Amino acid sequence: MNSGKIVVLALAGLLCLSFGIGLANSPPPVGAGDRQGWRNAARHSAGIAPDPVRNAGTAIVQVFAAPTYGWRRYFAVHPWIIFKRRGETAYTRYEVIGWGGRNVIRRNHAVPDGLWFGAMPTVLVDHRGDRVEAMIDEIEAAIATYPHADRYRSYPGPNSNTFIAHIGREVPAMGLDMPANAIGKDYRPLREALGLSPSGAGIQLTLLGLLGAIVGLEEGVELNVLGLNFGVDLNRPGLRLPSIGRLGMSDASVSDTTGGLAMH
Repeated sequence: MNSGKIVVLALAGLLCLSFGIGLANSPPPVGAGDRQGWRNAARHSAGIAPDPVRNAGTAIVQVFAAPTYGWRRYFAVHPWIIFKRRGETAYTRYEVIGWGGRNVIRRNHAVPDGLWFGAMPTVLVDHRGDRVEAMIDEIEAAIATYPHADRYRSYPGPNSNTFIAHIGREVPAMGLDMPANAIGKDYRPLREALGLSPSGAGIQLTLLGLLGAIVGLEEGVELNVLGLNFGVDLNRPGLRLPSIGRLGMSDASVSDTTGGLAMH
């Protein structure tokens, strides 16, 4: 058997493994669920974000990702970012949504840490403390320069994952490491096929998010085939796989300069 067939079989085996694990471990939506439709799906707070009133004196940035609605939750996630400056008692939330207006960037569309149509979010980034003020300045500048604010395409992008990946590239201090099932994170125009990875700390070569590779400090080594990502993360050991995103140690970027640990 030649090496090409071995690689194809290995990728096929990993694909079957990841989808099998994803199907087995995917929790049912909270609340009304799929049978009663997305309009009745739970959108309440997951209780993850720190209370902004009790933490009024602390600047905070968090990035969340939750499985998408319906059958798509077995394949992809929807991410968003929230932040608050020191002295503020409420979060600002930004994300990209493909319906409801020409400009796809939404501000405060939902509860800061709310369930995404019944799906529980997980934390990708959690930074708190004095250094976060400057990070928020950079985040707001990155949002203002997002190049696809008038375009949305669920596959292969630009979509909600493309938006958060753009912020990650512009603000490498976040240490953003998007999961392998964040379909759209690798989308780039053909004229920008080579550039920084979504973490801002690696190199990426991609053809419209359909074929490419990443080598980086946060992402490790990742191969993209038709939007399905396979890889190995070395800084926090784990496999990067379609459907489940990650198999291994948690890879959330966490920092706290207020004197304590950032806990979830």
